[in-house]
Amino acid sequence: MMTDVALIQNLMLATLLFSVGLAGVLFSRNAIKLLISSELMLTSVNINFVAFNNYLNLDVLAGQVFSVFILTISAAEAAIGLAIVVALFRLYRTVDVEKFRLLKW
Repeated sequence: MMTDVALIQNLMLATLLFSVGLAGVLFSRNAIKLLISSELMLTSVNINFVAFNNYLNLDVLAGQVFSVFILTISAAEAAIGLAIVVALFRLYRTVDVEKFRLLKW
C-alpha cells in the first residue's frame, strides 16, 4: 500500500515532468524537441495513472493497463512524427518549425 508521502512524491515528479514538457512544447522551435517534450508529458500522465492506482486500489490494475496503452500510442506517435520530421528535413534542410510552410493552410 502506498503512503501519502509516496503519492505526493510521485505527483511532484509527474508535475515536474509535465511542466518541463509543456515548456518545451510552448517555447521550442525545433521539431525534435517538440516530439521529446510531448513524450515527457505522456510519461508524466503514466506516472499519475500508476501512482493513483497503487494508492487507491491494488487489486485492480487499471492504471497499469492505461499506462501500457499510452506507451503503445506514444511509440506510434513518435515513429510517425519522426518520419514526418525526416521527410520535412529532406525537403527544407532544417528542423525549425517556423520554416515549415507545407503544413499550414
